[in-house]
Amino acid sequence: MIAGNQKWKRLIAPGIAAFLTFWLLIALGVWQLHRLKWKSGIIAAIHTAEISAPIPLPANPTPFEKVSITGTWVPGSAALYGDEVHDAPAGPIPGGELVMPFQRPNGQIVLVNLGWVPQQTPTPYPEPTGLTQVAGYLHGAIEPGYFAAPDSPGQGLYYTLDPVKMAAGMHLQNVAPYILIAMGPLPPPGTPAPQPVQSLPTPPNNHYEYALTWFGFAGVLVFEFFFFARKRLLDL
Repeated sequence: MIAGNQKWKRLIAPGIAAFLTFWLLIALGVWQLHRLKWKSGIIAAIHTAEISAPIPLPANPTPFEKVSITGTWVPGSAALYGDEVHDAPAGPIPGGELVMPFQRPNGQIVLVNLGWVPQQTPTPYPEPTGLTQVAGYLHGAIEPGYFAAPDSPGQGLYYTLDPVKMAAGMHLQNVAPYILIAMGPLPPPGTPAPQPVQSLPTPPNNHYEYALTWFGFAGVLVFEFFFFARKRLLDL
């Protein structure tokens, strides 16, 4: 038989490891709670922006602001982004997101994603002429994925959201390095008008679940170490 004090010495190393791991798990859970508070503040700010009037485009905008730009539509140019099928009573309707150029008073052109349209080739939507205003949020370029379909600039069809590439296909210059995702009311059902988005992009907020997971691991560790230590003491 091993002496009692020697039995306990056999638990020192695993006990230290379990102690350090326990507090590491607790720290991770507390960190997720701080992240929860931070993310909740962002989501609250996004909600406030959604229900508020758009602000004039600032010098350094973020994707969580509803902004507006003033200018005129550039006639005769359009591109179609993506390939999305919408369900309808008469059956599935293929389409994509219509992108049209909008020129600001300073000469800069901003590509505007007006929303989904039932088109398979890009056809400019008859927007009003003269000085007008467009509201929405900004979206930067997206790198193409490994399985993304190849773009077809000659046909005005794009599967990569890239304002530079789209502008080159429409033979435009002085184009902003972002796209304005238009927001606005939905058109009546069955009309060919673009369907703009209804809300600002909202990041996921799963930090409460993450915190519970880390705290749960810490609790499981306590029980596991208790049974481990009990078994080792009884077996010696």
